[in-house]
Amino acid sequence: MRLLRRAKALLAMTYKNIMLTISKPQLSLLEKLCNAMSVSGDEGEVRRIVLEEVKPYADEVKVDALGSVLVTKKSANKKALRVLLDAHMDEVGFMIVHDDGDGFYQFQTVGSIDERHLVGKQVIVGKDHTLGVIGAKPVHLTTGDERKHTIDVDSMRIDLGPDGKAKVGDRATFATKFKRVGNSIMSKSIDDRIGVATLIELLKNAPKNIELCLSFSVQEEIGLRGATVAGYYFNPDLAIAVDSTPARDLPDYDSKENFTYNTKLGLGPAIYMSNASTIDNPKLVKFLQEIAIKNKIQYQMRQPGGGGTNAGAIQGARAGVPVVSVSVPHRYTHSPISISRIDDWKNTLNLLHVALKNINQDVLKR
Repeated sequence: MRLLRRAKALLAMTYKNIMLTISKPQLSLLEKLCNAMSVSGDEGEVRRIVLEEVKPYADEVKVDALGSVLVTKKSANKKALRVLLDAHMDEVGFMIVHDDGDGFYQFQTVGSIDERHLVGKQVIVGKDHTLGVIGAKPVHLTTGDERKHTIDVDSMRIDLGPDGKAKVGDRATFATKFKRVGNSIMSKSIDDRIGVATLIELLKNAPKNIELCLSFSVQEEIGLRGATVAGYYFNPDLAIAVDSTPARDLPDYDSKENFTYNTKLGLGPAIYMSNASTIDNPKLVKFLQEIAIKNKIQYQMRQPGGGGTNAGAIQGARAGVPVVSVSVPHRYTHSPISISRIDDWKNTLNLLHVALKNINQDVLKR
């Protein structure tokens, strides 16, 4: 009997430490998510993909009034901890605001976009993904003074050509297609389709010790709106925002080495301590650090500073929710193309996977 108990214990320990992988199915899903257009307020393309992926594994699936997908995977334990994970489906982009005729369209940005990135970039417009380009006065015809300043969006137009058609209110986004280059992922909207793909994979490998609640939220880029509703709906015991954080890790050409980075590619998931919208729960921060160390999962601390995640909205739901954010680092956020590392994504997935299997009430009591 003693040998049998020991064998069962070893088997349980072995199972407990099994790590998830990132292979062709996970990369194919991320590619599909990144290539979809899901600008804030019109997240239907990604929502359809999410619904198709989660329904076979979820106990409850709901699309709320704003358009977020809310998923519940129940536990056999009626007193199980209720844990909410959130990732936002929306991306930054553009909205058509006026038809100037001859295929030219005025537009506004949706979300925070650096206007320096825009001129000459290919975009897709509307549900048919009509291909266009963002145009402005060519450099040959500008004055020296004009070249010293960023071109204002009001001076740009989306050019669809004389046969291209769009309607006022149509969304548009960058036409960049997903690519894998070695250990790197290059795509638009890695922020936060990589979080969406992570939540789907965690649902497919859901632990039995908790009630797992997932929020695939809308309108994060314009004010954390979907997460506000999700936090109130689920009323969780704790929540983790799973996002993609900008990495300020380019070389510093004055000192040869960048000592002011907030995160770096290749160092694993970034666990937040604080940002513009949240001071992360120190008990949850410590718990994630311990999980990473015990299971030899590479991680880094996201240095305090600006920016924010949906944790900032969830923490204020009902009587308050302990929150923490975990992000996959990427470069060139809110631009036509960002870069992440597959190993960072894999380590993020496994940090959350192991953490969910080991979390309990004591984490919040200690």
